[in-house]
Amino acid sequence: RPALGSADFVVADANRDAVAWIDRWPDWPAHALAIHGPQGCGKTHLAYVWQAKSGAVALSEPPAEGVTPPSRVVLDEPRGWPETAFLHLYNALREAGGHLLIASEIPPARWEVALPDLASRLASIPAVALSAPDDELLVWVMAKQFSDRGLEVNDDVLRYVASRIERSFAAAAEMVDKIDRAALAEQRKVTLAL
Repeated sequence: RPALGSADFVVADANRDAVAWIDRWPDWPAHALAIHGPQGCGKTHLAYVWQAKSGAVALSEPPAEGVTPPSRVVLDEPRGWPETAFLHLYNALREAGGHLLIASEIPPARWEVALPDLASRLASIPAVALSAPDDELLVWVMAKQFSDRGLEVNDDVLRYVASRIERSFAAAAEMVDKIDRAALAEQRKVTLAL
């Protein structure tokens, strides 16, 4: 299971603004905040950090009608939710002085929404991007992913791989998985030779 605490999150140029917003809570300019970026960029990890800090509850579906939602809520990629239920949750949190954190690949203001009231509320949510990583962040991310798998990998290997893969978190995760499988299949340590 990946380590998702605040000490396990690497702060770099690609995510510094999002981290600052999470650290700023509860002093947000609105009751809601959206963090967005490509798959694997750390949105879910940051959501866990905020959840631990705020005592928020992660919801995977809208609360049943008539059920009072928790006062602090995390939603991870809720674009497929029924729009009316989403609107009711948003309004209930705002009216109760609660807080909402949304993690999504694209900012809520750009979601395709048919319900005008929901579209206007989503457009009002401050949104902060987590951008593509540089080589240094890729090294840190892969080091964490290897560590989550119980593998010790030296900096030379990490830098070698980071300089030869696509600059994306998804590519880093895929490469870590491939290297882990190869090391397991060959019963070898992860080295430059492997």
